[in-house]
Amino acid sequence: MAACKKRVGGCCLLLALLMLLMGCNSHSTKGSLTESRPFQLQDLAKSDVDLVAEAHLRMTLMQLETLMEKLYRRNPQELRKRGMVNIAAAVRKVFGPDRPASFPELQGRRSIDSMRLAFRESYRGDRVLALVEGLRGMVLDAYNGQQEFYLLDELEPQKIYNAARNIEIAVWKLSNNRDADGRRYLLTNDVTGAVPNLSFERLFGKVIALQDSMAVVVSDATNRRIKNVIQSAASAAFIGI
Repeated sequence: MAACKKRVGGCCLLLALLMLLMGCNSHSTKGSLTESRPFQLQDLAKSDVDLVAEAHLRMTLMQLETLMEKLYRRNPQELRKRGMVNIAAAVRKVFGPDRPASFPELQGRRSIDSMRLAFRESYRGDRVLALVEGLRGMVLDAYNGQQEFYLLDELEPQKIYNAARNIEIAVWKLSNNRDADGRRYLLTNDVTGAVPNLSFERLFGKVIALQDSMAVVVSDATNRRIKNVIQSAASAAFIGI
């Protein structure tokens, strides 16, 4: 009984966190984050943790979609590398229902390997695509490649925790990695103007928080401990999922 109460209490806390994150979201072209999902018959085969995992993953993908839009607006030269002029169409090709099985410009790479391309000086392709498609693939890998979960499915909290740390590493690289001419590979936050633009930092923070909170929920539900990963930011490498 005590374990059941602990589990329900943990889920309630996470749902409260989800509502807080939804309230902080300023806009979305994909539909409102607060839009309720209708009950489906298969929900009867889902635990509370399954439903929370689906909500976390759904919100994460929506935030990554917003991130891709913002990156293209800040780095329009990357959009032109794909021969596209419409940001919405470029984003839809990654997050829409008709997305291709792979992207030739990523040279067969996905997940963390795709993220590395975004910071490789010799890479001449779309760095926004490499980064965001890589983030998308990495997060899905942390959730076993699934977007729906049922009673017999098991998530590994360490994978989700590692995904959060990789996002932190990507944020550090975006701010600090530079090419031979001293230019950042992708522009994000801007603190040079009269009013600093830290919207990218806030967006990444939401995505990181979603993974960390989900890792804690799975850890509590499965009694699996999470091993903390401590790395020096300057020498940080992406962690395997």
